[in-house]
Amino acid sequence: MRHLLKYLIFSLISIVLLSCNYQAFYEEEKTSFLNDLKKRTFLYFWELADKTTGQIPDRYPTQNFTSIAATGFGLTAYLVGIENDFITREEGAERILHALNWLWQSEQGPETSGVTGHKGFYYHFLTYVNGVRYQNVELSTIDTGLLMAGILSCQSYFDNNNETEKQIRSLADSLYLRVDWSWAMNGQECMPMGWFPDRGFLNAQWTGYNEAMILVIIALGSPTHPVHDNAWASWCKNYQWSEFYGQEYINFSPLFGHQFSHMFIDFRGIRDPYMAEKGIDYFENSRRATYANRDYCIDNPSGFFGYDEKIWGLTACDGPGERKIPFEIDSVQFWGYRARGASNIEIVDDGTIAPTAAGGSIPFAPEICINALLAMKYNYGDSLYHEYGFKDAFNLSFMAGEKYETGWFDRDYIGIDQGPILIQLENWQTGLIWEVMKKNKYIINGLRKAGFNGGWLEI
Repeated sequence: MRHLLKYLIFSLISIVLLSCNYQAFYEEEKTSFLNDLKKRTFLYFWELADKTTGQIPDRYPTQNFTSIAATGFGLTAYLVGIENDFITREEGAERILHALNWLWQSEQGPETSGVTGHKGFYYHFLTYVNGVRYQNVELSTIDTGLLMAGILSCQSYFDNNNETEKQIRSLADSLYLRVDWSWAMNGQECMPMGWFPDRGFLNAQWTGYNEAMILVIIALGSPTHPVHDNAWASWCKNYQWSEFYGQEYINFSPLFGHQFSHMFIDFRGIRDPYMAEKGIDYFENSRRATYANRDYCIDNPSGFFGYDEKIWGLTACDGPGERKIPFEIDSVQFWGYRARGASNIEIVDDGTIAPTAAGGSIPFAPEICINALLAMKYNYGDSLYHEYGFKDAFNLSFMAGEKYETGWFDRDYIGIDQGPILIQLENWQTGLIWEVMKKNKYIINGLRKAGFNGGWLEI
């Protein structure tokens, strides 16, 4: 009996030690992976920026045009690079100054071609080298808003008194104050999504919960051309609060709508009147949306391959292409680039998973998001994780001929999907961008005009 007791005690100790060793090994692997992911994703913005204009590619290795929103993310990414010693402060400042100078001096006007923007706004996509409107794309309100968010992050970060950093602050101020947000309202209650020089404003407007929360806040905060004081109340009117997969929250299907504004603003503990009534904040809302997205994928009602508790994530991303092909006992309509997602508003799901869905939600639910990214990397290796971190998307259910016998994996990285992974990882680890933006008077003014209070806004 005594020997048996000793054996049981020894076995228990062995199990505990093995468990501790495994946990230590896992933590070491996780740290190594996150460091590698951060560096690779940063290099997308650092190595691929257009040398002439300083603008960031919409995608790579496909290179057709640069993206104004990706440039906003890139400007903020350089701050992450500085703080992680990937580049020096001087290198980052020089690169940012070049990009801001180019944006300020680029041609603005109502012409249909040969210009970069109008009224302080910029076209959604710009050409390489000469940086003018790409084909017939719209003057984009949201993409300009995301660009300005990146510009304001640089304004608040570079606070030294040397000539370069003073120029960055001055140019950031000039670029932001030039944007005529009131013009973009077009006399409407909510801001139109875009404008065309030959046919005017789009009928579609930014209203209800989505990625444009940052746009409305930035537009409210302007001292030169602000939107009307009721813009935030108008924005909130079409919120759709309901339960989805056990979570009660403001529904919006693709996860990027729950991420983009949170890249720049720390919504923990601050509330507008709507959220005060619900008893939560927007950070908690995004946490619930992240879990609902994951739980929908676990349930996997369409029976797609590869979905489980670790492999999940629906958001706007590339896809295998516009075609309908057989799948199991039925057929599935697959898509190319599309805003995939799941909520009570709409379910758009063709079996395509995007790493940025989990990556951009790391601060909200690190316990499920980091595990998802780790599983994706180790399960699919170079097919998904390569030179600049995660390729944009993959679909294990898309099998059409020998070329796709193991499923479809994207060849491209996309700038606006790279940005959330890098910036949100940094926010989770250090709070860097959140703390920087808490110092920006325009962001604070916009939040207060929107009716936010509490938390860090009261300090």
